[in-house]
Amino acid sequence: MTRIATTLGLYPLPDDAKERLSDLKGHQKHDLVSGDEDPAIESTYDDVRAELVDVQQDAGLDRVVEGQARWDDMLAHPLTVHDNVETGGIVRYYDNNNFYRDPVVQGDLDFSGDVAADLEAAADLTDDLQAVVPGPYSLADLATDEHYGDDEEFLAAVAEFLAGEVAAFPDAVETVFVLEPSLVTNPPGDGADERASEAIDEVARAADADVVAHSYWGALEEKVHAHLLDADVDAVGYDLVSNHDDNVYNVAEYGTKDSVALGVVDGQNTLVESPETVRERVDWFEDAVPSDFEDVYVTSNTELFYLPVNRFEEKLAALGAAVAPEVEA
Repeated sequence: MTRIATTLGLYPLPDDAKERLSDLKGHQKHDLVSGDEDPAIESTYDDVRAELVDVQQDAGLDRVVEGQARWDDMLAHPLTVHDNVETGGIVRYYDNNNFYRDPVVQGDLDFSGDVAADLEAAADLTDDLQAVVPGPYSLADLATDEHYGDDEEFLAAVAEFLAGEVAAFPDAVETVFVLEPSLVTNPPGDGADERASEAIDEVARAADADVVAHSYWGALEEKVHAHLLDADVDAVGYDLVSNHDDNVYNVAEYGTKDSVALGVVDGQNTLVESPETVRERVDWFEDAVPSDFEDVYVTSNTELFYLPVNRFEEKLAALGAAVAPEVEA
């Protein structure tokens, strides 16, 4: 069993970059990303990407994400920069006190390549690259459909779109985290739960890398969890910060994949866990379920965007130290 220190990406923007971008565009942060930046803004994001990769490498993380500094609209970003999507008014996702733009789909979701382009740039900075994408169910849940006209057809279109984006990822990508918080916060009902699993399966099969389907802000309902295990993913993620008991119940009762991701560092609380605490939480889970896992991804339970930069960096260091070989005194 190998413990792999990583995160879900979507990092806080460094303070100096916020100032630079505000000066360049003259707008608040929600208006900074259009998907077609001028050279000065693009250069700023290049600098931020390099800085975020350095922070992860210094922390000793085993998988390094691009950082998603351009993702002002968080998980909705792949849609908000799409040519056939109109960015609507400001909305709040998941009751997390942060506000984003509503992606309104008004045409076919054809290939974009936006995420792949960022990953190509990150591939020059690390040999341990991990991609992060929204899951199809969550992305469809966060969007407004004015084109497809049917929930089932819309989910299928979003899954096909994401599969095309993932297929374009560079060969350097070793792991893909597919983030599906809506499976917890707005769980699909009968029939829809199976379709959600099939949509995740389509995205996973497009990846030439290990795929982790990670949900958070609670535990999956039993049927949703059971259907998710049918998807062709290499690991399922569990948020042990928000609800450790129900997540352990799901694994003990229904099993899981050969590998798991464990959200053991709180992505929204400024209290920094010690490496010992992180190890204890992973040990507790492994003792509580009857499984011998191939890989355990030791990670934050949510994205880290919500944290101040200094706390974000301290939590990365805790994750890295938690899986580092212990040095005997």
